[in-house]
Amino acid sequence: MLSRVADSLYWMSRYLERAENTVRQLDVTMGLMLDTGGASARERWQRLVASLGKPAGLEWNGNLEAMAYKLVFDNLNHAAVTFCVNGARENARQVREEISSEQWQRLNRLYHQIHSPQAEAQFSSSINDALASIIDGIHLFMGVSNTTMIHGQGWQFIRLGRYLERAYATATLLEVYQPDLFHPQEREHEGYQYLELVGLLRCCTSFEAYCQVYTADVSPARILEFLLLNRDFPHAIRYCVDSMRDVIESIQRTGGRRPPAELISGIGRLHAMLDFTTIDEILYGDTSAFLHNIREQCLRIHELIYRYYVHYSIQSALAS
Repeated sequence: MLSRVADSLYWMSRYLERAENTVRQLDVTMGLMLDTGGASARERWQRLVASLGKPAGLEWNGNLEAMAYKLVFDNLNHAAVTFCVNGARENARQVREEISSEQWQRLNRLYHQIHSPQAEAQFSSSINDALASIIDGIHLFMGVSNTTMIHGQGWQFIRLGRYLERAYATATLLEVYQPDLFHPQEREHEGYQYLELVGLLRCCTSFEAYCQVYTADVSPARILEFLLLNRDFPHAIRYCVDSMRDVIESIQRTGGRRPPAELISGIGRLHAMLDFTTIDEILYGDTSAFLHNIREQCLRIHELIYRYYVHYSIQSALAS
């Protein structure tokens, strides 16, 4: 596969995953702000911005609707939903011949939906409905991709972008929540703690899945174990890393460039860290450092993907 095609499909997927993550976290944060008995609106907004990578221009000004509007519709902010959808569509346009007509139509429809005057009117009348319609559009694109595209190298690069972005986002979210929820202060009452923990699960669309594994007994340790180490839940970091390993193996099987040992060992190192570390070791060690290490390894994997699949030399391609 040409490097430009792999690059565009990879980033198309990452941008859509990032857009969905932003919408989900914004929706949950706005719901939590209705509770006035715990953290202030400023604290919750600052936590949201931190979990999105601390993008500039989103400092709290006391006007929640205006801040939410900016996070959705600001074309110049890299964390904004519109910016991500624009990036996904532009990458899809560059490889129009590599994706199905249904994929292009679905993504194009989402793009025009979010840029239409009706989108801003809907946002003004019902923010929750507006956010839900964006997530629906992204989910429809993902479903169409799985059912109309050949599951070859291009589809694998879409999966690779999705799971790397998701693993990094989940690790960032857990690291941001970690000081407050896994080491709660005395001022935090039980009801506030429960709402915040459920909010964290909802940020990863995992509340019902968590309850199926642990019942409704919500505790910080079990949430951390579930979102870090569960093998079967798609938003758990362990699941994402397993999926990335599967993608690299599939690219090789379908005739792509042979995965370099450095990339295989990088993903394998992250996989081993999650496979052979228990939740007790994580909790009794430096939890924040463990989560930060996951993020650093995800960034390293991204660099290796680019080195070997996008910015590779002709000599290295011929040697593969």
